[in-house]
This record gives sequence, C-alpha cells and structure tokens, in this order.
Amino acid sequence: MSLLDLFRAKKPDIESLATKKDIRGLIRALRFRDVDVQLDAAKALGSLGPDAIGHLLTALRIRDKTIKLGIIGALAEIRSPESIGPLSATLTNENSEVRWQAALALGEIGDPAAAAALQSILSDPDKYVRYASATSLTMLGWKPHNDDEKARYFAAMLEWNAARQIGKPAVPALVSLLRDRDSSVRIKAVEILGEMGEKDATPALMQSLGDENREVRWSAALAAPKCSIPMKALPRGLSRRPQAMKNPWIAGFLNFLLPGLGYGYLGKWWGTMIFQIDVMATVWLFKLEGDANSYAVLLPIYLLLGFHAWYITTKMPKDPP
Repeated sequence: MSLLDLFRAKKPDIESLATKKDIRGLIRALRFRDVDVQLDAAKALGSLGPDAIGHLLTALRIRDKTIKLGIIGALAEIRSPESIGPLSATLTNENSEVRWQAALALGEIGDPAAAAALQSILSDPDKYVRYASATSLTMLGWKPHNDDEKARYFAAMLEWNAARQIGKPAVPALVSLLRDRDSSVRIKAVEILGEMGEKDATPALMQSLGDENREVRWSAALAAPKCSIPMKALPRGLSRRPQAMKNPWIAGFLNFLLPGLGYGYLGKWWGTMIFQIDVMATVWLFKLEGDANSYAVLLPIYLLLGFHAWYITTKMPKDPP
C-alpha cells in the first residue's frame, strides 16, 4: 500500500448503501470525486422514493454545490409534488448550475403547479437556466398567454426570428438578454433589436456601446442608426466602455525590480527576452566584478529601464479598440 492510498477516500459501495437504505451514506457519496459515483448515488436515492424525500429536502439546504446538484437529481427521479416548493425556492440560488438543474427537475416532476416559478426565470441572466425553464414549461404543457410571455419564451429558446416577428412587445425580453454572460447572445440580441428598428431599444443600444466586448460594441454601433439614434450620439455611449490604461508607476516599479517584467505587464513580447538577458548578464557580472561593482553598474541601468517603462505607459492609448 502506498502513502497516497492512506489518504485516498474509499470508493463508496452504492449498491450496498441502497440495499441498507442508508440515505445519509448515499447523500455523503454525492460528494465523492468520481462523477459516476455521484450519478449512481443520486439514482439510488431516487429509487428509494418517498422514504428519502424528507432527508433529501432537509439536505437541499446544504451549500455544497456538488451535493445540492445530486439531491436535485434524486428529487427529479422521485417526482414527488412535495418537492415543488423547495425546488422552486432553489431557482434563486446564486449558482447558475443549481438553478439550471432545479429548472430541469421541475419539468421532470411534471406538475403544472411549478409553471409560475419557471416563468419567473425565463429572463434569468444565464442562457442555460433560461433554456431549461422554457423546456420545462413546454413539458408541463404551458402556453404563453400574451405577447410579453411569448417574447420571453422565444428569447429563452433563442428562437430569434419568432421573437422578432412579435415586434415592439418583444423589446423588453430582448433587452434582458443583454445581461447574458455569453457575448454571442448579447451580439445577436443587439442585431435583432437593430433589425426591428424600435425606438424603445435606444437606451439598451446606448448601454451596449459601453459593453466590455468589442464585437458587442461594434454590433451596437451598426444597430443604433436603424433605431433612429443619431451617429453623433454614439461616441458618448462608446466612452463608457472599460478603459485599458495601464498604471505607469506599476510598470516602472516592476521594470526596476526585475527588468523585463514591466514590459511584460504592458503586453510587450520582448519583456521575457529582456528578463532572460538580465538574469544571464547579472550572473556573469557578479562573477567577474563582485557585489559592490556589480550594484554600481546595474543600479543606473535598472533606473533607466524603470523610467522607460513608466514613460511608454504614459504614451499608450487609454481606450481599448
């Protein structure tokens, strides 16, 4: 037995735990590093049916994401209406994977009572959560009752043409997609808003001009005139984008401390080369001249390199492309 084996967690026997109806043991197994074990444990918990419901709903309060995902998966297997309330509450969890899993579980349970909770996350900031919500609503037989619900449903399903055909009522749903972390979703939403040409999209497009992603900004610049935004207003919106200015004092200090490091901070490819040359030259100089003479030679060079990094930083453009 190796030393590593002493610290390696023993693989849980899922079949034995299920036979003994050891619910707490199966819940602990959800934390095991092997994904297959986690899935088997969730399936085993689901096979225990009503006997496991109480323990699972109590354990659902655990903050550990891995355990929480396994518990939700087990509740989806059991499909008890008793789970709808706790799972609906989980749709507000800060973790997007947990919200995604909970939305799917509510669809699997198949009780129309979950429809209201699922509707509430059709505009979730995460595209996976939105898609799971719309998919589960379809499984429950839910149908949109008005243009706003249709627009949010189509936006969640990323059915762009269907959302665009709704017209003006779809603007709020498309605007909500501009919060998505996926820049490709933001780009497409901006393009559709431009194609629609609705003036109601003006504030959203102006905001998108300040997006952190350059392609989103460019799409917003192309879409803005189609929504009657004057070209002269675009620079004002673009000025809100994140600035790329590097700190000259940091660049100077780094280059003085370790020549080349300051250039690397600025993204200069030759920073690494200068660093390597400095290391070799310093070792060689110390061997030939000793400590005192080497410091006397190197200090002015380091000061000059530090000043140079500071100077070129002050001349760099402040704005990203």
